[in-house]
Parts: sequence; structure tokens; C-alpha cells
Amino acid sequence: MKGFIETYRGVVYPWHCDHQGHLNTMHYVGMFDMACWHHISALGFTRAYVQEQGTGFVDVKDTIEYKVEQPVGSLLVIESGLVRMSNTSITALHRMRNTETGDIAATSEKISVYFDLKQRHKTALPDDLAKVMAQNVVEQEG
Repeated sequence: MKGFIETYRGVVYPWHCDHQGHLNTMHYVGMFDMACWHHISALGFTRAYVQEQGTGFVDVKDTIEYKVEQPVGSLLVIESGLVRMSNTSITALHRMRNTETGDIAATSEKISVYFDLKQRHKTALPDDLAKVMAQNVVEQEG
């Protein structure tokens, strides 16, 4: 899986836009959230896996940068990459790009903590998946 992978693809519909005619903040957040779940699953934390383990991820910080506004009809793709990890957390970078213009529309750097859903506190990433994840950390472009 080395490198950034596609985690979302969609189109900006009229109901995604605000009164100023461009993609509204709440929909950027939703699109990045969908991308996040696809990314986590690709890292091995599938829905079945986390349900069986009684674990999950909780987001503790999300920094979104809006770069180029997206009007109705914009075709968007999000690519995601693991940029950092610790014993209990991961940091992923999600890049939203307009497929027609090539412009980066927005980025989201999200820190998520691995979480024991019964004990309600952070827990260590499982060794087997952490080893695979460590091999897939991407370098951020300058």
C-alpha cells in the first residue's frame, strides 16, 4: 500500500453548496470523514476487525486547509496517506483534488487515537498491524 491511496471520489451537488455558491464547510468535513474510514480500513482496521476487537479510532485533532473553492459540478477525489504513528495514535494526511483542474481543493491532517470501546480509553495499536503501518508511512511533499 506504500504511498497515498484513493479513499473518496464524488461530485459537488447543488445541496452541497452554501448561499455563496461553493462547497460548504460541513460537506468538506463529511467527505474527509468518509475518506478517513476507507483509509483506516486499508490499513487493516476493517469494520469486522474493530468490532471483533472491541476497538476503534477517535479523532482528537483535525486541521483543514481550504485552498481553492469548489463550485457545483466539481469532480473531487481524496487521496490519503499515513504520515506519522505512535504507540497509540496515527496521523493521516488527506488531500482533496479537483480531477478536472488538478487543483488541490483542500487538505485535512487528522490525528486519531486507537481506542478501547469498552474501557473508553486509548490503547496500543496491535503489533502486527503497527508493523505493516510503519512500512507504509509516506513522506510529505515539501
